Formats: sequence, C-alpha cells, structure tokens
Amino acid sequence: MRPIPAEPPPFFHRGPSPLARVAFFGFLSIVLLFVDARFRYLEDVRQAAGVVLFPLQRLVHMPAEAIASLAAYFASKRDLARENERLKAELIELSPVAQGYAQARDENARLKTLLELKSRYAEGSAVVQVLYSGRDPFAQKLFVSRGSESGLVPGSAVIDERGVVGQVTRVHPTMSEVTLVTDTDHAIPVKVERSGARSVLYGSGTGRAPELRFTSPTADIRVGDRLVTSGLDGTYPPGLAVAQVTSVERDTGQVFARIECAPLGGVDRSEALLVLAPPAALPPRPEEPADAEAARKGGRAKARRGG
Repeated sequence: MRPIPAEPPPFFHRGPSPLARVAFFGFLSIVLLFVDARFRYLEDVRQAAGVVLFPLQRLVHMPAEAIASLAAYFASKRDLARENERLKAELIELSPVAQGYAQARDENARLKTLLELKSRYAEGSAVVQVLYSGRDPFAQKLFVSRGSESGLVPGSAVIDERGVVGQVTRVHPTMSEVTLVTDTDHAIPVKVERSGARSVLYGSGTGRAPELRFTSPTADIRVGDRLVTSGLDGTYPPGLAVAQVTSVERDTGQVFARIECAPLGGVDRSEALLVLAPPAALPPRPEEPADAEAARKGGRAKARRGG
C-alpha cells in the first residue's frame, strides 16, 4: 500500500508566504489609516460604502427589531392588563366616596346658604335636622331635631335655602313638629313678586298642589310668577320665596280663579332646615266700628240695669 505524503501538494504553495501577506496588508492598513486621518481621502469611499451597505444592515437588523417589537408589544399588553385590573380595584374601593361626593358637596352648599340666612335674620334662629316625617298619610308634617330645650316655640317659620317649608306647630323637649306648606291646615299670606298682587296660599294635602284661593279672575297673576311672603300674618318675614305659579284658570262662570302653585322650598327633600326666631309681637288689631258700637250699647244697658 502506498503511503500518504505528509507534505501538501504543490498547489497550496503558490504565491507569497502567509507571513509576507500579513506584513503587507498590515502595512497597507496603517498607510490607509494615516492618509485617511490626515487628508480625508477616503471620506467619499466611506459614504458610498455606507449607502451601499445600509439596506443590507437594515435587512440584517430587521429580525432582531421585529423580535424586540413583538416582545415589547406583549410586555406592554401585560402591563396594561395589570394596570387596568389595579385601576378597577381602586375604582371599586373609591366608588362609595365618589358617589357620596356630589351629595356632600350639595349638602355643604345648602348648609352654607342656611348659615347665611341665619345671619341675615334675627338672633335666635336655629339650624335643625329633619328626623322623619309624620305617620299620618293625610297630614303633611315633619319632625326636626330640636325642641323647647333649644328655644324653639310654636309658630316659628321654617325655611331652607330655596324658600319656605312650613311652620312649627308643636314643640317637645328635644324635637319639634313642623307643618308643611302643602298641608290642608296651612295658609300663608303671599304676594306676586312681579306685580305685588296679594293673596293667600293654601295647602291642598297629599298629592295635590297648593292653591291661591279666593283670588279674583282679574288679578295680575301669570304662570311662572314667583310668590313671596307678604309679612301680613306676623309669622313669616316679608320677602321669603314660597312658590311658583304653575297654572291659572280664569273661568268667567266662577267667582274666583283657580290658581295652582309649586312650592319652592324642599318640603319633601331637604335634610337641614332653618327655624327662624319668632317675630316681635305686633300691636293689637284695632276694633271694628261694629264691635265698638256693640261695646258702647252693652255699657249703656248695664248702666240702666244698675240704675
């Protein structure tokens, strides 16, 4: 058997030796680096090579960028899902506070208005809390949180930030009964804010609107007119908002017009009310001529009997 020669065939020995090649290309590289750094001769070559190789570079980087974008997409989606769950949990926890915020804000505004009204009227007014409504379905009454121990007396006017609510009709040591303007036993002397026409607003009971009774069909009252207290009864200070006219029927066949109104005060929704201090005592009503004449006749008759 013929042995395999250890030396490579003559084909691989063509050209310079590897050491000579390394020395030549190393020297050439140093020369090119020096020339490029000193004279910038290869700047155009570098730019042309960059333009030619840019598509290849983008093509090489596209798989890595696609993988990175895909990973970032799934990571952001996972983070968004976690954030969404966290925000949902926080929303559920804060929902009672958020739902009560509007109510607390409105209640704060109402109390602020009541305090302003309290400072406007005489001293002795008291802010009260509505406890519950009366048990009689045919009577429009409320019970409030203060009574005789707080200085409340029967006959005091009760208002809220919108207008008149009613009148204190019964006082207990720690609570009081308020009869609303919608009760059938309640009446308020009022006047039309626009025209000054005076009338009396009567309550009509449960489920019915208060009415201006015994009003002439020719009275200057229109739908939308605002009614305020006239102050003629000595219970309600003049100028308090009471109701708004909602309908006017002037039937020529009737003696009086039929005028229905909507209360402006929160007779069925206010939680805090203001009880006004009782007004100063009015002077006694003068005697009517007929009463005075009857008193004189009675005096003369007693004198004759005595004689």
